[in-house]
Amino acid sequence: MATLETFKRERYLLGSDGVHGKMTLKPIIYFPSWRIGILFFFFGNCLNFISFGYAAQSLLAALGSVQFVSNLAFAYFVLNKMVTVKVLVATAFIVLGNVFLVAFGNHQSPVYTPEQLTEKYTNAAFLLYLLALIVIVILHHSIYKRGEFMLAVSGHDLKPFWSMLLPFSYAVVSGAIGSCSVLFAKSLSNLLRLAMSNGYQLHSWFTYSMLLFFLSTAGFWMTRLNEGLSLFDAILIVPMFQITWTFFSICTGFIYFQEYQVSFKPYLPES
Repeated sequence: MATLETFKRERYLLGSDGVHGKMTLKPIIYFPSWRIGILFFFFGNCLNFISFGYAAQSLLAALGSVQFVSNLAFAYFVLNKMVTVKVLVATAFIVLGNVFLVAFGNHQSPVYTPEQLTEKYTNAAFLLYLLALIVIVILHHSIYKRGEFMLAVSGHDLKPFWSMLLPFSYAVVSGAIGSCSVLFAKSLSNLLRLAMSNGYQLHSWFTYSMLLFFLSTAGFWMTRLNEGLSLFDAILIVPMFQITWTFFSICTGFIYFQEYQVSFKPYLPES
């Protein structure tokens, strides 16, 4: 979000014509903030991909909430935004939650064979979760379309309820589908880990299927994020995207990898 706002300022300043008073938009590749942002983006995602093979999905997805802390830092130091006490308190709760997460969360990440991963994809609990996910996507997409229609009819005269529900429903659809990329990335990372330890051959239909699904869902997520930034205020839509993405990523890892069995095992009675 901070990089986007910085890029807008640079694009305005570097694209202005002082003689004729016109503004020419230059390609984004010429802006230093964009180049630095892309480097950080690729480097961070490479580290994320590697980490998927060595930690539980629910743990890594929840730790993604650290982005709220970085957003706060960028807003204050880069964009010169005012940071209120409420924002600081909320950020402190996020940090505290991550401390508890690391202390008591699931730290196991076993290596699965392709057969075991395939079996988990056909598990009854995971299929029911996918069905619920489809219902959620259809419901919130219809809510968004309804709000979009009302906005087109009544102009900007929308009730505060719809003003908040419109970006929220948009973020839910994006997070529900986009967060599946974490599952496919973890499956690919698991296969790479298996190939390095046991000599597994990556040339298989399962590997290519996971790669295709990962690129599709990750591409959908990035497209929706860019589109959302053009439709809604960044300070509103970015936290909504992060919250929905984190929530559905945790749920997917809990159901698919059955991480709840490890997380709640100390509290369950012994049979």
